[in-house]
Amino acid sequence: MRLFTSSWVVPVARPPIRDGRVAVDGGRIAWVGGPGGPGEPKGTLEDLGPGVILPGLVNAHCHLELSYLQGRIPLPLAFVPWVRELIAARAHETPNVLRAGVERGVQQLLDAGTAAVGDISNDLAHLDLLADSGLRAVVFHELIGWDPARAEAIMDEADARLAALPNGLAAKCVSVRTAAHAPHSVSAALLGRLLARGGPAAVHLAESAGEARFLRAGDDEWSSLLRDRGLGHVVFDPPGVTPVQYLDSLGILRPGLLAAHCVQTDAADRTLLARRGVFVAICPRSNRNLELGPAPVAELLAAGVRLCLGSDSLASAGTLSVLDDARALRLTFPALPAEALVRMATLGGAEALGLSELGSIEPRKVAALAHASTQAAVPDPLEYLLSGEAQLRRLSA
Repeated sequence: MRLFTSSWVVPVARPPIRDGRVAVDGGRIAWVGGPGGPGEPKGTLEDLGPGVILPGLVNAHCHLELSYLQGRIPLPLAFVPWVRELIAARAHETPNVLRAGVERGVQQLLDAGTAAVGDISNDLAHLDLLADSGLRAVVFHELIGWDPARAEAIMDEADARLAALPNGLAAKCVSVRTAAHAPHSVSAALLGRLLARGGPAAVHLAESAGEARFLRAGDDEWSSLLRDRGLGHVVFDPPGVTPVQYLDSLGILRPGLLAAHCVQTDAADRTLLARRGVFVAICPRSNRNLELGPAPVAELLAAGVRLCLGSDSLASAGTLSVLDDARALRLTFPALPAEALVRMATLGGAEALGLSELGSIEPRKVAALAHASTQAAVPDPLEYLLSGEAQLRRLSA
């Protein structure tokens, strides 16, 4: 039995504990409390010095496949021009370059004190890197297909890719779920096929004003991009509703769906997301760099929507640390409670990914812990974590 102690323990599921202790046995949390608290077990006490012990971060929306593009697309850049740059860059990627980028991205996650990641992948070529990383990973195999005539073929290709996955991924804490890219890039026919199989498990939703315009009445900028991609022949009758309402009309909004961004949502959308039990991953730094505007976080929380954080990719954000995203939200919305932001970076993400064994420091959960050292004891550990000074490291427990 090992007992870790520091100036503060932030369990997330309960208030911070001054001079707290966390007992770990066999890789699981056995006890958490104050010194000499009820039920404290005997064991080797390891004093980490001044600082904060917290659960490992959970990055609920990340594109590791795009890590090799870090610094290659100038930022800030408006969304559709960024998409064009992204498409052009991906046309020239090589497997070795992509894989090296993923390796760097995985190391960034580990160095940031991350315990789990929700990774968006189009080709599933790097699952072995995740399996060997020690991260718990939910990989969303993302399908893109605007031409309804291609829906069946795209599903067949996805099935073949999934059937070829190596055995033993689950034993290494990697699971794969099928996802859709977005309502402006996936046809209703393909969404219907995904729905028939119990999915999609994740989707980009209400990300840009252009997406909202495209679904309401058509949008010249997005339509032009589709034409340039050889999809101008696809006839699309705009449904005249918001992206959230459009997906709901197709039956896509279901309990457990993880929707990323949700910047362009009104009060009715937010009520609908809460009622349907949809998780929303907020990506504030990526949204800022792609000139999308801030998501209405306070309003989403007030509506009862369950929120988490995602870094998005290194093609649109500077790091893969969701603590940096929590800090960005604090700067944009200083009235948001610190405990809500820290929860979004930890337990909120674990809940969104269905990883009930992570995200908080509670008995029987996996001891995936992080520690932020300080020069001296700080008066408020939650505010310290959001201050921009905290540097996390994973604890070997």
